[in-house]
Amino acid sequence: MKPNIFLRRTSGRSGRASASTLLAVGLAASLALTATGCAKSEDDDADSGDSTSASEGDAGQVVSSPGAGAETCVIGDYGAEKLDLKTATVGFSQSEKEANPFRIAETASIKAEAGKRGVKLLTANAQSQFSKQISDVQDLIAKGADLLVIAPLNSDGWEPVLRQAKAKHIPIVTIDRKINAAACKDYVSFIGSDFVEQGRRAADRMIEATGGKGELAILLGAAGNNVTTDRTKGFQEQLKKKAPDLKVVFKQTGEFAREKGQQVTEQLIQSKPGIDGIYAENDEMGLGAVGALKGAGKKAGDVKIVTIDGTKNAVRGIVDGWIDGVIESNPRFGPLAFQTLDTFTKGGKVAQDIVIKDSAYTKDNAKSDLGKAY
Repeated sequence: MKPNIFLRRTSGRSGRASASTLLAVGLAASLALTATGCAKSEDDDADSGDSTSASEGDAGQVVSSPGAGAETCVIGDYGAEKLDLKTATVGFSQSEKEANPFRIAETASIKAEAGKRGVKLLTANAQSQFSKQISDVQDLIAKGADLLVIAPLNSDGWEPVLRQAKAKHIPIVTIDRKINAAACKDYVSFIGSDFVEQGRRAADRMIEATGGKGELAILLGAAGNNVTTDRTKGFQEQLKKKAPDLKVVFKQTGEFAREKGQQVTEQLIQSKPGIDGIYAENDEMGLGAVGALKGAGKKAGDVKIVTIDGTKNAVRGIVDGWIDGVIESNPRFGPLAFQTLDTFTKGGKVAQDIVIKDSAYTKDNAKSDLGKAY
């Protein structure tokens, strides 16, 4: 698969304005990756690291030294002290219930890399409850975590955790979603996809699928986070630039959930029966849309669907003709997260924003690359 280029436009969690474009950065050397597959659901108990991994795809973990102008962080600026990652305890806070394949693969990647490095790992799953995630991270600190990797559920409300971690000089790396706080002060680095670019790539795929004309619907992700904001921004900007005859006539949140995506699409079919395309801001909503279309008696290909994530079910949907394209959102953060912590705790320079590479699936590669999906 053709990887995404290493350019990103950074942004805050709740739709904060994008910052200047950064060369995707990370660490001192290129990383090799053992990609991860599905794992059983996480619990809240301490875990020494589950090395279970299976997926065979290119997880896009190759990064380069910080480019000119990139904002970086070193341990002295953060106020922490050097330590040996091999003897440290890392706490990992997962945000959501692991019904979503993205979260399963994300957790598996963290566990696999901890196991590979022989690092003691404490884990917690907030079960999609923000108050629980705050208490989870506080509990990880109380249990002796020297370093934290957090997949935030929300962007705001992290002040109690940040104060507690700061008092103990605990470095924090956030993955997938940002928190609204100051890099290299409240947390070290954010590792994630370029969500605006994902939206642009989804628009390009939709333009190709529809011929650049028609009416579209957007199934928005959950409100109030930068993933939804940026994926919408990139998609709509690209349509305006490249296909002004493709009109967005319907937008409604599907909350990143399959059931909600199906419900919204059922409403869409009633109000806009001639809709030409649906852009679902994650695979689960896209699969819900497929269910609604089938229930309405539609045939595969009647409505063009483009989604973002890269789950096996969605890629299989391309093979079956129901989905026209899937832009990957790479969940395999383990190697980058631990390499960032290792470099940082040794006194090295790390980027405040690190881009993970995302691939894509189309009708040309979906069948051959199905095994690379998560």
